[in-house]
Amino acid sequence: MSIQKVAVIGAGVMGAGIAAHIANAGVPVYLLDRVDDDNPNRNHIADAAIAKLLKTEPAAFMHPNNARLVTPSNVEDHLHWLKEVDWVIEAVIENPDIKRALYHQLEGVCRADTLISSNTSTLPLKLLSQGLPDSFKQRFLITHFFNPPRYMRLLELVSDKTINPNLLTTLHDFADVHLGKGCVDCHDTPGFIANRIGTFWIQSGLLSAIELDITIEQADALMTAVGIPKTGIFGLLDLIGLDLIPHVLASFKQLLPTTDAFHQFGTAPALLQRMISEGYTGRKGKGGFYRLQPLEGRRIKESINLQTGEYQTSVKPAGLKLPKSQAELRQWLSQDDALSRYAWRVLSSTLAYSASLIPEIADDINAIDKAMRLGYNWQHGPFELLDMLGLDWFVGRLTAENQAIPTLLNNRKALYTINAGEKTFVDLAGGYHPIPKAEGVLLLADIKLKSPAILSNPSASLWDIGDGVACLEFHSKMNTLDKDSLNLIRQSIDKVKTEFAALVIHNDAENFSAGANLGLLLQAIHSNDWPAVTELITQGQQTYLQLKYSPFPVVGAPSGLALGGGCEVLLHCDAIQAHAELYIGLVETGVGLIPGWGGCKEYLYRWLHFSKRPGGPMPAIAQAFETIAMAKVSKSAADAKQMLFLSITDGISMNKDRLLADAKAKALALLPGYTPAQPYSYSLPGASAEAALDMAITTLRLAGKITDYDVTIAKQLAGVLSGGGCDIAEPLTESDLLALELKAFLYLVQQPGTLAKLEYMLIR
Repeated sequence: MSIQKVAVIGAGVMGAGIAAHIANAGVPVYLLDRVDDDNPNRNHIADAAIAKLLKTEPAAFMHPNNARLVTPSNVEDHLHWLKEVDWVIEAVIENPDIKRALYHQLEGVCRADTLISSNTSTLPLKLLSQGLPDSFKQRFLITHFFNPPRYMRLLELVSDKTINPNLLTTLHDFADVHLGKGCVDCHDTPGFIANRIGTFWIQSGLLSAIELDITIEQADALMTAVGIPKTGIFGLLDLIGLDLIPHVLASFKQLLPTTDAFHQFGTAPALLQRMISEGYTGRKGKGGFYRLQPLEGRRIKESINLQTGEYQTSVKPAGLKLPKSQAELRQWLSQDDALSRYAWRVLSSTLAYSASLIPEIADDINAIDKAMRLGYNWQHGPFELLDMLGLDWFVGRLTAENQAIPTLLNNRKALYTINAGEKTFVDLAGGYHPIPKAEGVLLLADIKLKSPAILSNPSASLWDIGDGVACLEFHSKMNTLDKDSLNLIRQSIDKVKTEFAALVIHNDAENFSAGANLGLLLQAIHSNDWPAVTELITQGQQTYLQLKYSPFPVVGAPSGLALGGGCEVLLHCDAIQAHAELYIGLVETGVGLIPGWGGCKEYLYRWLHFSKRPGGPMPAIAQAFETIAMAKVSKSAADAKQMLFLSITDGISMNKDRLLADAKAKALALLPGYTPAQPYSYSLPGASAEAALDMAITTLRLAGKITDYDVTIAKQLAGVLSGGGCDIAEPLTESDLLALELKAFLYLVQQPGTLAKLEYMLIR
């Protein structure tokens, strides 16, 4: 069986978001809801949901055209359509009676092999399936998506022993490969995994901050020390909605035994209740713990005082030095000040609670760590954090405080170990097991456990990923590019020429590359060291040309941000295999510059050779100019294809864990009969094109859409893309275009306006 068509019943926020993401996978989906008797359009609720999705930010659809795959419908007229579908997802109100009544209807409509699941986040499977026939239970489970479904990678699966294992395998594979999800099998317990631990952590952080008189800015900043996203606790509460918390707490209070440690943090504070009653429910309301207030034409960020309940201008914690090593982390958590006591209380209670839940909520620690990484975007799961702290030290602290020691921690054995180059996790009996990985998953982190880097410096490394393919990894801060990065690219080219067959450029980080290291550029500007700037740009241009004309296939495998110089390196690859969440663009104009490492010439080439463009070079020049001048960035890999940052033959991987393997396969597929790229020339209009662009720039300035200095930047860009003072009858080489890029770049770096933009960007 395969999943070719899906139905989602319930067009609320979650149901509609799930439908959108299934459409992102290229799968047709019916979106059903009830009939609104007050509206002549019987599909009004589903229609309105789709319209809202198209306006949602961040976007629910990876491309607006994906909305065409979602068919609005209703449960009164179209339930019989479900005979066609392979998977039905129920996302209606959290009322077991309503859900079960729907299931009885589905039993009479759907094929015997149709998967049926509930997106519930609170109701147990045994309650939902109560009174339903075995034939239904054999294809029924809980599939708990996290919001927003496009961006949150976790999919919690709750099933029992009656389910058809083949259907479960089909769902696992579809969710993994086509939806890009990390599937975690959970036990049928309240809140499953991520929300059980996540709610405990949030409540511990909220109540402890009130008790210890910690500001919400301090609390959120402290959490980043252990790899929690910068939203922290209070930013996350604003994001998910404060009004949801009392309902979740009430559910846990009702379902969890009185002996469960959750109850010590299970009450919503009076301040939270007051905020909800006054409409301060978070980002969807008037504000939450943080809010934005208008002041003299600006929006000022304010935060609530947890003691008084009054708002004040939000202030970042001053002088907060966060730990960077195990020793520093232990020392920091041991200090007798309010901030350290707060961090220890929240962290220790959450980690101890997590350890106490094995095997209640999941079979092993790996499932819990994976759920918290993918569901709450923690950099490390709770058991990975315990290993970072050290079990001896952590248990010693708990013992000294007369805290209960979870069984899992009693033997004080490391929770994860490396055995024969493979990461393993411990079970309750003290034995170790390899972390399971699906076929087709290849992670650079695993490669690093097996062998050292072939080449390495502080900014980049080269790894052997097998089958004659090497992987070049950037690993500076935000993977910004500097002279070390460029040196490693050149060294890698020489190494691959003699010892490998192909090269992939990839890293496991959140972002591929944020571009060139602007700090180094700013330093040179302050010193008026224009030869150093010239050398940096020339070195980048020549390095990327070497990459482009290498005698072996080069495949870029980006995910997240690929900006400026990071975009330029990809434009010089033979092919790209991108993660679906790719945000790529040439954004140099935002800091007062233009692309200088060949980005202008490569992006212009793509538009000049675009088969669907109108005749003549001017439409291509205008399109390239608009995209670069406005510093446009794709909203997904699908969007990047439309913007021509990706070609029609470039691939897209929905699951980030499969990106490296897919890129490697693409590189190997290019090997038979591979010939390096051939140099090409540009026939550009020169002065006439520059004049046309100049008119467009003037129009934008008169309309107030750009500043005076934006005009300066745009004119330099126009000069490059038009070919300078060339004659269309005398084609330009790539070297000619690179010379124009360098000339414009050197002019701009010497302008006060560029200096101001660079300084603002780095200070911000």
